[in-house]
Amino acid sequence: MDKLSPQFATQRAVEAVWRIEAARLIAGLTRMTRDVGLAEELASDALVVALQQWPETGIPTNPAAWLMQTAKRRAIDQFRRNKVMAEKAMPELSHEAELKEQEAPDYDERLDDDVKDNVLSLIFTACHPVLSPEARSALTLRLVGGLTTAEIARAYLVPEPTIQQRIVRAKKTLAEAHVPFEVPRGAERAKRLGSVLEVLYLVFNEGYSATAGDDWMRTELCDEALRVGRILARLAPEEPDVHGLVALMEIQASRAAARVAADGTPILLLEQDRTRWNQILIRRGLAALEEAEHLGGALGPYALQAAIAACHARARRATDTDWRRIASLYDALGKVAPSPIVELNRAVAHAMAYGPEAGLGLLEPLREEPILRSYHLLPTVRGDLLQKLGRDEEARAEFRRAAEMTQNTRERELLLKRAAGRA
Repeated sequence: MDKLSPQFATQRAVEAVWRIEAARLIAGLTRMTRDVGLAEELASDALVVALQQWPETGIPTNPAAWLMQTAKRRAIDQFRRNKVMAEKAMPELSHEAELKEQEAPDYDERLDDDVKDNVLSLIFTACHPVLSPEARSALTLRLVGGLTTAEIARAYLVPEPTIQQRIVRAKKTLAEAHVPFEVPRGAERAKRLGSVLEVLYLVFNEGYSATAGDDWMRTELCDEALRVGRILARLAPEEPDVHGLVALMEIQASRAAARVAADGTPILLLEQDRTRWNQILIRRGLAALEEAEHLGGALGPYALQAAIAACHARARRATDTDWRRIASLYDALGKVAPSPIVELNRAVAHAMAYGPEAGLGLLEPLREEPILRSYHLLPTVRGDLLQKLGRDEEARAEFRRAAEMTQNTRERELLLKRAAGRA
């Protein structure tokens, strides 16, 4: 298709509308049908009709309403053919089935009050703990992020059929487990919110530092995690952990343009050109952090990490970084969310604040941690500290070891350069 043609422009417009409206559309349909798999199928069918009709008829004044009404008509047809399905549906959809030709009320007017709970319910459903983390991530990107199966597969560097199977199995698992389409309340909500935030955090981190492949970053994953996080912050404005995670992602994402050289080589934090950091994202991140703290979440795991990132964001030069504050924040994080990874980062912070010997001392017990035995950043950090102490042979051995462990091509190249003394 000619990229200058009206048909191509319309197709791009349809895709943009889908990316923006997919979550609301699928959420509204799931509320009516009580079946997330059917809801996505109906929404996808509506998208196909739009791709067929809009190049001829033009884009409707209210494209979201058009997609919802088209999907509803298809749902009504299916429910007429299947009495059992109809009995399970929401009364309002059954009622619409009786009103064959009556025009439905305006989508925006009808759903203004419910869309918040609908989308929030969809997010909690897609991130339900009954699913594996991999399935939760794929389903969230599909239903809430509006990504195609092919886009998710490209982002995770796995075959498209693998992602398709994950999504199909996830929807089947949700149906078999009779997971309710709702926003959980009380203690259950707090418990489930952790799962939602974990999914967004995993998706963002995979985009920020890709575990495998030729690229150090996959910005599309960062973008989608951040977009869904912002949606969640608007839908659940009273939750400090949500604002803490959004703050962390905003500030981390602000460095994207400075993290990779023109040839794809990774640029480490202390060597980055800070004039290339996105100040708009930094301001948004600092505002989200302030909101998390205002809501009493200053000691939440995401807010603490965001506060650490804020220390870097506020330093105009690497030498201005307040490493003692960062070390104290990692001390707090180690108590709130203890893990070997946190301890590894804590060792780095203490090394920067109090000298490489202090960092090496904290690293020693981590060498026995099973989870870190194949984690390339442990020998990377150790090599860096040994190099600062002038123990070059030991440092080069650690960099070689780290290069053997990483599955990321760009990171391996950088580590091998350091092992050879060229970086």
